[in-house]
Amino acid sequence: MDLRTFRPAGARIVAYAVAVIMLVLTGVIAFALPDEIYFTTAETITLWIIIVAVLALLHGIGRSVVRAGDEGIEVVNGYRRHDVSWHEIEGFGMSNGAPWPTLVTKDDERIMLFAIQGSDGGAYAREALAYLRGRVG
Repeated sequence: MDLRTFRPAGARIVAYAVAVIMLVLTGVIAFALPDEIYFTTAETITLWIIIVAVLALLHGIGRSVVRAGDEGIEVVNGYRRHDVSWHEIEGFGMSNGAPWPTLVTKDDERIMLFAIQGSDGGAYAREALAYLRGRVG
């Protein structure tokens, strides 16, 4: 069984680092505020909803992955998952300066491959793209 997994390096590091920094700063600020300053229940709930939403967004970036197996390719971009078999794929494209490649199906559906970041180094993206192109028909 041939299985290759591609994940974004820089985007994952930034996403999870920002999440940790945000939580630490929230805690530091909460304990540093003077006792005279207080938040209503509605303000506290709103603050936590915003924090959870931002953490969910950052985790969505960090969990992006492309898995190429014998049957096809699995693409997870944030919280959306695509399973595409090799015979459905027309090809892959990535223009110069593009942030990530695009998978193009024979039905002309286009799926971004967020897990393969051009910012992780052009060689990494080119190598991943060459591997995926080699698997297509």
